[in-house]
Amino acid sequence: MGLCPLFARSLSGVFAAGVCARRRGQYGRVQSVFSFGKNAFKKTRGGVLPGHFKNTSGCATEAMPVPKTVRIHLAQHVGKPCEPAVKPGQEVFVGTVIGRTEGGLASVVHASVSGKVSAIEEFILPNSIRAKAVVIQADGAQTPDPAIAPPEVRDRESFLAAVRESGLIGLGGAGFPTYVKLAPPDPEAIDTLIVNGAECEPFLTADYRECLERGDDVLEGVRLVQKYLGIRTALIGIESNKPEAIAALTQKAEGDERIQVRTLVTRYPQGAEKVIVNELTGRVIPKGKLPADVGVVVLNISTVAFIARYLKTGMPLVEKRITVDGDCIKTPKNVLAPVGASIADVAAFCGGYVEEPKKILLGGPMMGMCVYTDAYNVAKNTNGLLFLGDKYVKSQAVLACMKCGRCADACPMGLMPPQIYEANKVNDLEEVARLQVDACMECGCCSFVCPSKRPVTQAMREAKANLRDYRADKKK
Repeated sequence: MGLCPLFARSLSGVFAAGVCARRRGQYGRVQSVFSFGKNAFKKTRGGVLPGHFKNTSGCATEAMPVPKTVRIHLAQHVGKPCEPAVKPGQEVFVGTVIGRTEGGLASVVHASVSGKVSAIEEFILPNSIRAKAVVIQADGAQTPDPAIAPPEVRDRESFLAAVRESGLIGLGGAGFPTYVKLAPPDPEAIDTLIVNGAECEPFLTADYRECLERGDDVLEGVRLVQKYLGIRTALIGIESNKPEAIAALTQKAEGDERIQVRTLVTRYPQGAEKVIVNELTGRVIPKGKLPADVGVVVLNISTVAFIARYLKTGMPLVEKRITVDGDCIKTPKNVLAPVGASIADVAAFCGGYVEEPKKILLGGPMMGMCVYTDAYNVAKNTNGLLFLGDKYVKSQAVLACMKCGRCADACPMGLMPPQIYEANKVNDLEEVARLQVDACMECGCCSFVCPSKRPVTQAMREAKANLRDYRADKKK
């Protein structure tokens, strides 16, 4: 298993031919979210139908035993990594701050177990970023930090401060610090809160279980965000393939005119911010802009539920529900794991491997990250662990582009992947910029539909990286 990001079918292909949706009819031009233009895009959307594979939807969440050792890296979020706030030999408790940085885009990191810090070491993340990690030998007692208490929240400022101290990041997978999302430049312009419960990635059911098991927390969290941010309307979007979740939250929201539960068409990538905003409000987010620029804040459904729990208990983000699935794991299930637990420990809790996995994915098969070893650790934004073998993984020859246009039809942003691919190949980065590669959200739709099995998404990611370097060099 080579160390490389794996997006959708990519080079080696997560899904075997025939297991996923049929090649014909698996994508379509139903309304594309973003076509060419200088800033604003047309309301068209592609997308694909990769199949559901929600095998664990009926599996209630199980808490795994406390592992003997956790390794908690300090780059758990988008932005500046934290610096260690503890030293080797220091005793820590559940919720003790072990990483913090001042200023900039960052999030606090806390200990997920009680015990003793055994080391602070450099750690290479699956995306090849180097970061420091705090290694803790657990004592098994899970003693909460004595300083933990429900935060005192009186107004918007104290609410944002509490969210920051909780260590909360977007639990849908992006890892963006939540307090930053909740503090847009013009808060008065925000009139809608969108709660993203789409969970459109195949296999993943962690958010679905949040709706069923902690629905009260979801609704309370929504109301708290509305209260302290002054947002009148909240829209909870859930795909139509989750009728039990829709029914459960609809019942809990009954009588509250400020909260609406909306059913989304089941189509990937329905949960992408720009897609779900357009789907639920009709608003189009211009190129280079954020949901706040069109009066919207988007939060993952597990994120808002955590806010409610944190304000009640003061316990920061130290554990994560993870969907564990695949043909190589003995007992697929939804697992509540401490942040920093190793993939191997989680796999052992699920009965171990029935065969050696060909691919281990952090996340889902469309946007997940492939890792080469199960020694990696659970992070705050880990929402899935997939252990895939012969049923889903096949080596397939990469053929020449046949100019069929399927990738362009499937692209939710209305981009032209073949042209970007070729421009990047000859290092024509001005053309790459003109073709608006920055709008690519790396959803994997283009790779999924490519009949030549070309690693289109990886090429788009490479083009974006090359363009960033090119612009930085020009600036210098």
